[in-house]
Amino acid sequence: MRRIQLVLAATLAAACVAAFAGEKDKPTAPFSDQQLIDSAMKAAPAKVASGAKIIAFDDKGAMRVLRDGSNGFTCMADNPTTPGPDPMCMDQAAMAWANALMGKQSPPVGKVGLMYMLEGGTDASNTDPYATAPTQANHWVETGPHVMIVGAAPDFYAMYPGTADPDTAAPYVMWAGTPYQHLMIPVR
Repeated sequence: MRRIQLVLAATLAAACVAAFAGEKDKPTAPFSDQQLIDSAMKAAPAKVASGAKIIAFDDKGAMRVLRDGSNGFTCMADNPTTPGPDPMCMDQAAMAWANALMGKQSPPVGKVGLMYMLEGGTDASNTDPYATAPTQANHWVETGPHVMIVGAAPDFYAMYPGTADPDTAAPYVMWAGTPYQHLMIPVR
Protein backbone atom coordinates (compact mmCIF):
# COMPACT_ATOMS: atom_id res chain seq x y z
CA MET A 1 0.00 0.00 0.00
CA ARG A 2 2.90 2.39 0.48
CA ARG A 3 3.45 2.19 -3.26
CA ILE A 4 -0.10 3.54 -3.69
CA GLN A 5 1.00 6.83 -2.18
CA LEU A 6 4.00 7.09 -4.47
CA VAL A 7 2.13 6.28 -7.64
CA LEU A 8 -1.05 8.19 -6.89
CA ALA A 9 0.82 11.16 -5.60
CA ALA A 10 2.85 11.03 -8.72
CA THR A 11 -0.15 12.14 -10.69
CA LEU A 12 -2.36 11.13 -9.64
CA ALA A 13 -3.00 11.64 -10.86
CA ALA A 14 -0.27 12.56 -9.73
CA ALA A 15 0.34 13.14 -10.61
CA CYS A 16 1.03 11.82 -10.35
CA VAL A 17 10.11 14.81 -9.51
CA ALA A 18 12.04 16.35 -12.34
CA ALA A 19 11.04 19.85 -11.29
CA PHE A 20 9.37 19.17 -7.95
CA ALA A 21 6.58 21.41 -6.86
CA GLY A 22 7.96 22.12 -3.44
CA GLU A 23 10.02 21.08 -0.56
CA LYS A 24 13.27 19.36 -1.51
CA ASP A 25 14.31 18.58 2.03
CA LYS A 26 11.19 17.30 3.73
CA PRO A 27 11.59 15.96 7.22
CA THR A 28 11.25 12.19 7.43
CA ALA A 29 10.79 12.05 11.19
CA PRO A 30 7.61 10.40 12.39
CA PHE A 31 4.59 12.66 12.47
CA SER A 32 1.89 12.66 15.12
CA ASP A 33 -1.52 11.35 14.14
CA GLN A 34 -2.86 14.91 14.35
CA GLN A 35 -0.16 16.16 11.95
CA LEU A 36 -1.06 13.38 9.52
CA ILE A 37 -4.76 14.22 9.78
CA ASP A 38 -4.04 17.93 9.21
CA SER A 39 -1.94 17.10 6.15
CA ALA A 40 -4.55 14.74 4.69
CA MET A 41 -7.29 17.31 5.10
CA LYS A 42 -5.41 19.75 2.85
CA ALA A 43 -6.03 17.45 -0.13
CA ALA A 44 -9.73 18.26 -0.58
CA PRO A 45 -12.21 21.07 0.03
CA ALA A 46 -12.92 21.51 3.75
CA LYS A 47 -16.49 20.22 3.42
CA VAL A 48 -15.22 16.96 1.86
CA ALA A 49 -12.17 16.56 4.10
CA SER A 50 -14.16 17.14 7.29
CA GLY A 51 -16.24 13.99 6.69
CA ALA A 52 -13.55 11.84 5.08
CA LYS A 53 -11.87 8.78 6.52
CA ILE A 54 -8.21 9.59 7.14
CA ILE A 55 -5.62 6.87 6.57
CA ALA A 56 -1.87 6.65 6.99
CA PHE A 57 0.74 4.11 6.02
CA ASP A 58 3.46 2.79 8.28
CA ASP A 59 7.06 2.20 7.18
CA LYS A 60 6.13 -1.30 5.96
CA GLY A 61 3.26 -0.01 3.80
CA ALA A 62 0.48 -1.22 6.09
CA MET A 63 -2.54 1.06 6.20
CA ARG A 64 -4.11 2.26 9.42
CA VAL A 65 -7.19 4.38 9.97
CA LEU A 66 -6.51 7.61 11.87
CA ARG A 67 -10.11 8.79 11.78
CA ASP A 68 -13.32 7.17 10.57
CA GLY A 69 -15.33 9.00 7.95
CA SER A 70 -18.96 9.47 7.03
CA ASN A 71 -19.03 10.68 3.42
CA GLY A 72 -17.41 7.91 1.35
CA PHE A 73 -14.13 9.78 0.80
CA THR A 74 -10.72 8.62 2.01
CA CYS A 75 -7.87 11.08 2.47
CA MET A 76 -4.21 10.35 3.03
CA ALA A 77 -1.45 12.63 4.23
CA ASP A 78 1.52 13.93 2.32
CA ASN A 79 4.11 11.21 1.83
CA PRO A 80 7.26 12.47 3.61
CA THR A 81 9.51 10.34 1.37
CA THR A 82 8.52 12.26 -1.77
CA PRO A 83 10.00 15.66 -2.61
CA GLY A 84 6.83 17.72 -2.91
CA PRO A 85 3.45 18.02 -1.27
CA ASP A 86 1.09 15.23 -2.29
CA PRO A 87 -1.82 14.59 0.07
CA MET A 88 -4.83 13.14 -1.74
CA CYS A 89 -8.47 12.41 -1.15
CA MET A 90 -10.67 10.06 -3.19
CA ASP A 91 -14.16 8.68 -3.35
CA GLN A 92 -14.90 4.95 -3.15
CA ALA A 93 -14.75 4.39 -6.92
CA ALA A 94 -11.40 6.18 -7.13
CA MET A 95 -10.08 4.11 -4.23
CA ALA A 96 -11.04 0.92 -6.10
CA TRP A 97 -9.28 2.29 -9.19
CA ALA A 98 -6.17 3.08 -7.13
CA ASN A 99 -6.16 -0.40 -5.61
CA ALA A 100 -6.33 -1.87 -9.13
CA LEU A 101 -3.41 0.32 -10.20
CA MET A 102 -1.33 -0.81 -7.25
CA GLY A 103 -2.17 -4.46 -7.81
CA LYS A 104 -1.54 -4.18 -11.56
CA GLN A 105 -5.12 -5.37 -12.06
CA SER A 106 -7.76 -4.12 -14.47
CA PRO A 107 -9.64 -1.16 -12.99
CA PRO A 108 -13.33 -1.69 -12.17
CA VAL A 109 -15.57 -1.19 -15.20
CA GLY A 110 -18.32 1.39 -15.05
CA LYS A 111 -17.14 3.07 -11.85
CA VAL A 112 -16.10 6.67 -12.43
CA GLY A 113 -14.19 8.15 -9.52
CA LEU A 114 -13.03 11.54 -8.30
CA MET A 115 -9.71 12.36 -6.63
CA TYR A 116 -8.56 15.63 -5.12
CA MET A 117 -4.94 16.77 -4.86
CA LEU A 118 -5.42 20.41 -3.94
CA GLU A 119 -1.85 20.74 -2.67
CA GLY A 120 -0.51 19.48 -6.00
CA GLY A 121 1.38 16.31 -6.74
CA THR A 122 4.90 15.02 -6.57
CA ASP A 123 4.81 14.67 -10.31
CA ALA A 124 5.21 11.61 -12.43
CA SER A 125 5.82 10.14 -15.80
CA ASN A 126 2.94 11.08 -18.06
CA THR A 127 3.31 7.84 -20.00
CA ASP A 128 4.34 5.12 -17.51
CA PRO A 129 2.15 4.52 -14.43
CA TYR A 130 4.96 2.59 -12.74
CA ALA A 131 7.91 4.92 -13.37
CA THR A 132 9.68 5.85 -10.15
CA ALA A 133 12.15 8.43 -11.48
CA PRO A 134 12.43 10.71 -14.48
CA THR A 135 14.25 9.55 -17.59
CA GLN A 136 14.63 11.16 -21.00
CA ALA A 137 11.98 8.79 -22.36
CA ASN A 138 9.21 8.80 -19.76
CA HIS A 139 7.85 12.36 -20.13
CA TRP A 140 7.92 13.56 -16.53
CA VAL A 141 5.37 16.32 -15.86
CA GLU A 142 4.90 18.97 -13.18
CA THR A 143 1.46 19.20 -11.64
CA GLY A 144 -0.01 21.83 -9.41
CA PRO A 145 -3.28 21.63 -7.52
CA HIS A 146 -5.70 19.43 -9.45
CA VAL A 147 -8.59 17.02 -9.41
CA MET A 148 -8.72 13.76 -11.35
CA ILE A 149 -11.48 11.80 -13.01
CA VAL A 150 -10.65 8.07 -13.12
CA GLY A 151 -12.46 5.04 -14.46
CA ALA A 152 -14.34 6.77 -17.30
CA ALA A 153 -14.93 5.14 -20.68
CA PRO A 154 -12.23 5.59 -23.35
CA ASP A 155 -14.46 7.87 -25.45
CA PHE A 156 -14.58 10.32 -22.53
CA TYR A 157 -10.79 10.61 -22.50
CA ALA A 158 -10.70 10.96 -26.29
CA MET A 159 -12.19 14.45 -25.87
CA TYR A 160 -9.01 15.71 -24.18
CA PRO A 161 -5.35 15.96 -25.19
CA GLY A 162 -3.47 12.74 -24.48
CA THR A 163 -0.03 13.76 -25.69
CA ALA A 164 3.11 12.62 -23.92
CA ASP A 165 4.12 16.22 -23.13
CA PRO A 166 0.85 17.98 -22.21
CA ASP A 167 0.08 21.55 -21.28
CA THR A 168 -0.47 20.99 -17.55
CA ALA A 169 -2.28 24.33 -17.24
CA ALA A 170 -5.29 22.79 -19.02
CA PRO A 171 -7.12 19.46 -18.66
CA TYR A 172 -5.20 16.53 -20.16
CA VAL A 173 -5.15 12.75 -20.06
CA MET A 174 -2.38 11.18 -18.01
CA TRP A 175 -1.22 7.66 -18.88
CA ALA A 176 -3.25 7.85 -22.12
CA GLY A 177 -3.91 4.51 -23.75
CA THR A 178 -3.21 2.50 -20.59
CA PRO A 179 -5.90 0.90 -18.41
CA TYR A 180 -5.07 3.62 -15.86
CA GLN A 181 -5.61 6.67 -18.03
CA HIS A 182 -7.32 9.47 -16.18
CA LEU A 183 -8.22 13.11 -16.67
CA MET A 184 -6.06 15.66 -14.88
CA ILE A 185 -7.89 18.95 -14.25
CA PRO A 186 -5.85 21.87 -12.89
CA VAL A 187 -7.71 24.01 -10.39
CA ARG A 188 -5.41 27.04 -10.15
